[in-house]
Amino acid sequence: MFLALRDLKRGARRFLLLGVVIALVAILSTVLSGLATGLVTDGISGLRALPFERLAFGEGAEATFSRSSLRPPALDAYAALPGVKATPLGASFANAAPVDGGPNLDVALFGVSADSFLVQRADARAALSGTPGLILTSELEDEGVKVGDRYTLGAADLTLPVLGFTYAGTYGHAPIAFTSLETWQQIQYGNGADGRFSAIALSGTDRGLDRAAKATHTDVLTKDEAYAGSPGYTAETTTMTMIRAFLLIISALVIGAFFTVLTVQRTRQIGLLKAMGASNGYVLRDGIGQMAILVSIATISGVLIGGLLVFALSRTPAPVELNLPAVALVTVSLIVAGILGSLTAFRRVTQVEPAIALGVES
Repeated sequence: MFLALRDLKRGARRFLLLGVVIALVAILSTVLSGLATGLVTDGISGLRALPFERLAFGEGAEATFSRSSLRPPALDAYAALPGVKATPLGASFANAAPVDGGPNLDVALFGVSADSFLVQRADARAALSGTPGLILTSELEDEGVKVGDRYTLGAADLTLPVLGFTYAGTYGHAPIAFTSLETWQQIQYGNGADGRFSAIALSGTDRGLDRAAKATHTDVLTKDEAYAGSPGYTAETTTMTMIRAFLLIISALVIGAFFTVLTVQRTRQIGLLKAMGASNGYVLRDGIGQMAILVSIATISGVLIGGLLVFALSRTPAPVELNLPAVALVTVSLIVAGILGSLTAFRRVTQVEPAIALGVES
């Protein structure tokens, strides 16, 4: 490593350009990671916050609430299982138009029973069991919505007051509004609800769930699997994953190309080292160690700058979120990709003969 460090010091300008390129890739990867995390949070934070472990949807619904419609007999089948808590959940999207002024809202409307295990606060239970109304995510309070404001919801033409605020999160990039299951059924189905709801939230043991699912023609999904039903969730996560993968490939190719050119420029030096008795392994360790130092410093610098940018953007309405495990994964991935990219010059290093250096120097 002595020669590698010496070469880095003497050729600082030569290595600076590659370091800047690697740092820029690291900045972009970190920002994209923050955007991916923010989009996921903005799409499923409300569903993730609810205290259930599984959801039962209508057969073939593919975790999409709008494709699922269940009735009380299905709920009874799950509720009868020992060690299983089951509660109905209604979910749909609605436009809430203000009656007394205030912002127009597009909300993800969740209907839950007041005695549901999904409702853990006493004041929320009281609100859902009393006068029909809406409990909104606390973020809407910052937008000027106040307790007592009245909103007319969609085609149902039903006017409901705002009863309060809580941390409800978002679903499908829309703020969540909770209401009683009966009110949700009236908004969704009118007078012909017939007890219908979108899904069954389940908690407790998983024993007997397969049997109940077969008997009721439903599909039981874990909470993570249910995230896929959020509008745009799969497309967004797939797109971000592909972009980050391409960035890793580009980083590896750039470093590999630079290391190949560097090896050509160091042909006489490598030949001289071999003439003095250095093995291929020593030369490779020296070169790869040099790239590891450069890639690590540039990547860590870029990730720190990118992290600061994400932190600053998280204070704005932009859907970005700083996630330390994701940032750590970006850092390690870029360093590993860079080191692997430098291995592309392995064959050229091993083919350099001592006679090359001796012939040039004579």
